Amino acid sequence: MRRNKIWMGTSSDHKFAEAREVMKEYGIKLERLNIDRVEIQADDPELIAEYSLKVLDIEVPILIEDAGLYIDKYFGFPGPYSSYALRTIDNEGILKLMECDEDRSARYLSAVAYRDGEISITFTGEVTGRIAYEKKGTGGFGYDPIFIPDEEDGRTFGEMSPEEKAGISHRARAFRKLAEWLKNRN
Repeated sequence: MRRNKIWMGTSSDHKFAEAREVMKEYGIKLERLNIDRVEIQADDPELIAEYSLKVLDIEVPILIEDAGLYIDKYFGFPGPYSSYALRTIDNEGILKLMECDEDRSARYLSAVAYRDGEISITFTGEVTGRIAYEKKGTGGFGYDPIFIPDEEDGRTFGEMSPEEKAGISHRARAFRKLAEWLKNRN
């Protein structure tokens, strides 16, 4: 049975807006459940999202998304601690940390854990790229002004329109996988 309405547990306006637009492409209405979710300490965003979903005592079709920026040279830092690093050292701190580094390769990962009754499934999305030498652009949020996806012409996510970013972002890729799965369910 295809669901036309799903709830997303998040306190992030930006994540919700991005996810809602992707799901709308598939005719799926995404509603927001503003929650402070339980996050375990883990290196894998799939485990974090799945656990956060597991401990929610809610009987509606619901999903939780977890995402992070993983810098290769620093063994995936900040990874699952991306929101903490952003709050404490911000983009300027990441740029300062990397100011002498030639290897600037990084990737964004997103994991979307979905539950509807007894069915639980997780989808992931990834985009590879590199960390810019300076902040560029005012669009997006989080690390968007310093992340340059490989599929782009040197622009950061922060320099892209929301539609351009949604065409290639890690979050959009994970949500499209979920939407396709929902669309193809019997």
